[in-house]
Amino acid sequence: MNKTAIITGSSRGIGRAVAKRLAREGYNICINFVERQDKAEELLKELKGGGCSAVMCRADVGNRDQVNAMVGEAVKSLGPVTLLVNNAGVAGQALFQDVTDELWDKYFSTNLNGARNTIQAVLPGMLERKSGCIINISSIWGLHGASCEVTYSCTKHALIGLTRSLAMELAPSNIRVNCVAPGVINTDMVQVLGKDVLKELAEQTPLSRLGTPEDIANAVNFLASEEASFITGQVLVSDGGFVN
Repeated sequence: MNKTAIITGSSRGIGRAVAKRLAREGYNICINFVERQDKAEELLKELKGGGCSAVMCRADVGNRDQVNAMVGEAVKSLGPVTLLVNNAGVAGQALFQDVTDELWDKYFSTNLNGARNTIQAVLPGMLERKSGCIINISSIWGLHGASCEVTYSCTKHALIGLTRSLAMELAPSNIRVNCVAPGVINTDMVQVLGKDVLKELAEQTPLSRLGTPEDIANAVNFLASEEASFITGQVLVSDGGFVN
């Protein structure tokens, strides 16, 4: 069976690791990026060099027209989309009283509206085939909340609500919807915290290390696999025991 995956925000970080992991499982890969075309091209070359059918598409997931164009290109080049991984996201720290309308709207546009746009773009095909898998990348802060990250936490809470509700709605069509909630993962996004903070976070993690993008990629791969065929509407936490 032909398997095609779209992974949003996949030029680097968690999305890049997910793309590489799924490619090893025989998926055709659509690499999505907004700014880092160089990293997307690098990944495309690597995947094709390994025998994977792949394309790269620039699209701001918060823009419905760009998302629809990306999905159209993926279907044309790779075949029907069987797996969607909503990974694209923005994050940052700010006191709530300092959160501007611009920042609030940017976070919700990317982290939540982006998932809505991509899901609605791939859903007609999945419904027609009565088959498909959707995996949203949330966060442990979407389960427990985080000081100075209220806006980010709100979007990730909403993403979990979307996952659980949509799973109920799509189950009769044999479309599974699940979520991965990463803990502190060693990516460019968290490097801005500085070495001392990252060291402290690793020490606070019961497994005594930060997570890797590959840790999350493995969780995504499991939820996308036949081994998880009876799992839907669930949140798989991968955080080294950071919260419980």
